[in-house]
Amino acid sequence: MLLGDLFVPLLRTSVKGFTAYEAHLADYLSRQMSIRTGHRASPGEQRSWSHSLPILQAALIDAGLPDVEMLVEYQLPLTSKRVDVVLAGQHPRTGHPSYIVIELKQWSSATMFEDSQTLVSIDQYSGRGVLHPLLQVGGYVDYLRDFTAYLGENPHSLVGAAYLHNATDFGVAGLMDLPSGPNGRLFTQQRRSDFLDFLRANLAAESGAAAADALLSSQIKPSKQLLAVAAEEVQSREMFVLLDEQRDAYENVLHAVSRARRGATKTAVVVSGGPGSGKSVVALSLMGELSRQGRTVIHATGSRSFTQTLRKVAGRRAPRVQQLFKYFNSFMDAEPNDVDCLILDEAHRIRETSVNRYTRRADRERAQPQIHELLTAAQVPVFLLDEHQVVRPGELGTVADIESYAAALGMQVEHISLDDQFRCGGSQVYVEWVLRLLGLEPGGPVRWTGDPMFSVSVVDSPAEMEAVLAVEESLGFSARIAAGYCWRWSDPTTDGQLVPDVVIGDWERPWNLRGERSVGGAPPSALWATDPAGFSQVGCVYTAQGFEYDHAGVIIGPDLVWREGTWRVVREGSKDPELKSATRVGDAELDRLVRNVYKVLLTRGMRSVRIYSTDVETQVLLRSLVRVGN
Repeated sequence: MLLGDLFVPLLRTSVKGFTAYEAHLADYLSRQMSIRTGHRASPGEQRSWSHSLPILQAALIDAGLPDVEMLVEYQLPLTSKRVDVVLAGQHPRTGHPSYIVIELKQWSSATMFEDSQTLVSIDQYSGRGVLHPLLQVGGYVDYLRDFTAYLGENPHSLVGAAYLHNATDFGVAGLMDLPSGPNGRLFTQQRRSDFLDFLRANLAAESGAAAADALLSSQIKPSKQLLAVAAEEVQSREMFVLLDEQRDAYENVLHAVSRARRGATKTAVVVSGGPGSGKSVVALSLMGELSRQGRTVIHATGSRSFTQTLRKVAGRRAPRVQQLFKYFNSFMDAEPNDVDCLILDEAHRIRETSVNRYTRRADRERAQPQIHELLTAAQVPVFLLDEHQVVRPGELGTVADIESYAAALGMQVEHISLDDQFRCGGSQVYVEWVLRLLGLEPGGPVRWTGDPMFSVSVVDSPAEMEAVLAVEESLGFSARIAAGYCWRWSDPTTDGQLVPDVVIGDWERPWNLRGERSVGGAPPSALWATDPAGFSQVGCVYTAQGFEYDHAGVIIGPDLVWREGTWRVVREGSKDPELKSATRVGDAELDRLVRNVYKVLLTRGMRSVRIYSTDVETQVLLRSLVRVGN
């Protein structure tokens, strides 16, 4: 599947051709952004375009490079993150395609943040650091190399540069101490002549059109799947490329751990973001780095599937590594601050209490709220969460909850939002479409107008859904069907056969296994989303949450139906024992939880989603919103 031509820049032009856009540049780019993403550019973005891009063009003209191609606001594959400019041309020495990733900064002054070597303090972000521009542009270079097949398979040159075109060396003196590397160099206005030399050293005066064509038409390599590299990440070396807010979160946590070790203020860090925004990638990157530093670090979740899968892949070659992965209820007896860093992935699944039916009576009587236990267990507890993924009663891992409990303990809280989508093909438009579809954001459902990064379709039957996804599986992509918990869930028969409980017309399939042992060729529950043998079973939210696959199929069951212009949650349509009791789960909470369930299921896919509703009126709504061919 060729995706490279879909990740086009907001503007492609030669350096000399840029002049034709200059008079109305901000309006043009803002209009293109609105068409591509559904969002208008902020006034700050428009000012940056109008000021910075002509300065870059002038430098290229003065360097004698009028025919180099400028890819302005170039979108990185499978994300919604855009690079300021990618320059495309020929290398003056080799003649091979040559590319420079350019990060433009209007900063006139900046200092290093406290004693950090990676974070920068600027006036726009008081109270926390932002990533050093050299590390920012270096991350873009690594990411582009990792996800673009052409750059991985053909001779080329790829470098990066951060151009602080309003700054003197004195204004950003501390930033100049970070060594340049092959991925990036830092230039100020004072070093403009050096910047021109850098441009000439990497780009020839010939046309860059062919190099730009090659990059934009490249096949996009599949992303490194989170769990496939967890073992290498935790045990040996960094395998993930963190971008912008992801790297900000990573560096701020490392800084908080270092600060806490010096006896300074204890800090809780909250990292929030939507599905696929990189929370778990940040978590595993922190696990790897803190382990290498000799810090005591533990990873915990509230999901049995997620924790067991991490234990399996991360401890494949070193079983003791499995002990680093625990559950939220493992810290009832933890000594305060006994751990340097406690990484709490899927923190929206924090429960009111760690007490369960196995808890001793004495422990029940002294039990604290689970958030309290987690806050006190580590010098730096890190909460990674998405408030729209609360799907069970009693889950209360929200930013407000954490801030409230932290304040009672005298702890400061740092909150970092991961704004960009890495799941759903990087399609922020699709994620927002889902939120409006389900009434989780105001405005009501809207038609899906299409997004080249992500495919959405409504199918006429689960059999059609399965057939389409089977083709994707045969091509080497991962695909799964998940459904609302609207059918009974039987145990396997005594002879090891799975019971086909999910029955829709003449189509019937079993749920994924609930246990921890493989039965009849089906993988255990925790591996349903990652084991290829999971394709023939239907997953539910409890096994799909926290995972991703290339192509998603979602069956909306009779627990959520469209009636008279609004959604109606039908308690009788659910077979989920967590939601059956009206005394335990009131109607308002039930409504919120069911909508969140389908939000989770609809945002598991990286490349596409196929949707089907068992309810006729709901299917009519979906058909009216999604045109055939999208």
